[in-house]
Amino acid sequence: MIENIIKQDITDKEKIDKLLELDCNLYTNLGTDSTKTEKQEVKRMSKKIYRAIQTINEPIGKSLLQAIDK
Repeated sequence: MIENIIKQDITDKEKIDKLLELDCNLYTNLGTDSTKTEKQEVKRMSKKIYRAIQTINEPIGKSLLQAIDK
């Protein structure tokens, strides 16, 4: 999914927007009944998304990666 967004023939801003939308959907689907494993998996996927964003726009990606590690 991430790779498909990166390869699309759209602007960098649109790619970042779609990647952040994907990230948002991951967290939206978590609930109070989510297991620790599910939460860790979402965080792992977020890191992948943020690394993909970093390939498009390094400062934004770096900032997101730093924020998730805090």
